[in-house]
Amino acid sequence: MRLLIDGNIILDILQNRQPHVKDSAKVWKLCETRQAEGYVSAFTFSNLVYIMRKELTPEKISEVLRSLGLIFRFADLTAADMTKAAELQWDDYEDAMQSVTAERIRADYIITRNVKDFRKSKVVAFTPAEFLARL
Repeated sequence: MRLLIDGNIILDILQNRQPHVKDSAKVWKLCETRQAEGYVSAFTFSNLVYIMRKELTPEKISEVLRSLGLIFRFADLTAADMTKAAELQWDDYEDAMQSVTAERIRADYIITRNVKDFRKSKVVAFTPAEFLARL
């Protein structure tokens, strides 16, 4: 099963966000143990760096990102993705890019805590708790 993991799920774990960290960590573990193929979009990767630079040293950020690369696959962001996302005319361009990326990589689901932002997505979005309940 192929999952596109939204940045808020990664941040739940990296920042120990309560009460979300427990379910997000279970999804993370599924990807780490290869029970699911976890993908993170290149766009999410850049957002993570932006957020982490406010809290961590450059060395620690590099370490975290190397670790993420051992668990998740990074889905490139293409010019076609950006164009298609813009054509969707969603309120949130970032969510549109996530949806388009998920579609291109043939993800089965998007895992996010912002499910409502993906109502128009061709790839169904679930919160970690909703996804885990389906297993």
